[in-house]
Amino acid sequence: MRALVQRVGYGKVSVGGNTTAEIGKGVVILLGVGQGDTEEQAYYLAEKIVNLRIFEDDGGKMNLSLVDVGGAAIVVSQFTLYADTHKGRRPSFTEAALPDMARPLVDKFAEKIRAQGISTGQGIFGAEMQVEIHNDGPVTIWLEK
Repeated sequence: MRALVQRVGYGKVSVGGNTTAEIGKGVVILLGVGQGDTEEQAYYLAEKIVNLRIFEDDGGKMNLSLVDVGGAAIVVSQFTLYADTHKGRRPSFTEAALPDMARPLVDKFAEKIRAQGISTGQGIFGAEMQVEIHNDGPVTIWLEK
């Protein structure tokens, strides 16, 4: 499982012109599910991200977590995080989990974040989405489990 976490001042996901999630201060998480990924991995990454100290304290150091700052999250399923570009010019996505396996893990990941008291929105799995990310910093962290 792979997550690209971006600290944001604002984030929004829309499908067909309709907003499905919108936040102020927080994180936008692009989440890729790979073949063989498990609930344990989803829960581990959710816990890690919620407690990751990527927000600045009064001294300007990254010492505060999403919980500490009262931030929110948006989770966007992103199978393209499993793109393999080693051969040719067209990416291969064979390492990405099939939708029947990926969808429940994305939902469990988002539920785990919500269970930790974080307001969490989501995109729509499998839909063409427009994701607006106002990266703060910029701070972008790659996590893999």
